[in-house]
Amino acid sequence: MSTPSVEHLTIKIFADGADIKAMREAAAHPLIKGFTTNPTLMRQAGVNDYKAFAQEVLKLIPDRPISFEVFADDFPTMEAQAREIASWGANVYVKIPVSNTRGDFSGPLIASLARAGVKLNVTAIMTLEQVSRVGEALVANVPAVVSVFAGRIADSGRDPVPHMSDALRRLNNRPKAELLWASPREVLNIFQADAIGCHIITVTGDHLKKLALVGKNLDQYSRETVAMFYKDAQTAGFSIPLAASRAAS
Repeated sequence: MSTPSVEHLTIKIFADGADIKAMREAAAHPLIKGFTTNPTLMRQAGVNDYKAFAQEVLKLIPDRPISFEVFADDFPTMEAQAREIASWGANVYVKIPVSNTRGDFSGPLIASLARAGVKLNVTAIMTLEQVSRVGEALVANVPAVVSVFAGRIADSGRDPVPHMSDALRRLNNRPKAELLWASPREVLNIFQADAIGCHIITVTGDHLKKLALVGKNLDQYSRETVAMFYKDAQTAGFSIPLAASRAAS
């Protein structure tokens, strides 16, 4: 088994979250090349003023791409929100869901914004047909991110690796469009995404901490695991009364 190495990764790692303290820590990490947020993460982080939060983040991180998502469910309001969000900074990517809650494809909105030069992050994509349709809606010379939720695809029992490889091929005619492996479930996904040539992968704070384990000696890791079990049993005060004859044998 070959030993993995973070230093040999070519994929761009983006931090996914909306906690300002965690984002500040991620910004200091040399591996982090960009950031993504979404309304769910913002709600979990206790954000109650969307624009104030975004402006604070942009002051903190002025030099790397950051994605902020629209949250309307009708396309005219989505477009108005997208144009406002895009005006907040040159490093802003506007996240547009691949459809609204009724399943109506966002293609015309994506095309309109892309033609206007808005950098987009098209999100919540699952199917390869969606990838193809999004690619067709994008403009060849405007940067964009195509976020395929590989982790949720894996949760459905499907192997995301061939799925993501096919997604890459479907974006060949959009040189400015980068494929993002969204919702990874483990550090291994970073290396899987890197191996197929995926451009970007998002990581949470938990995954970022686990990067310190990459390449760790497995014999040492085994001993540490045994020691953890032993320590926890001792701390819990576990005991199993043994018959005298068995204890002596």
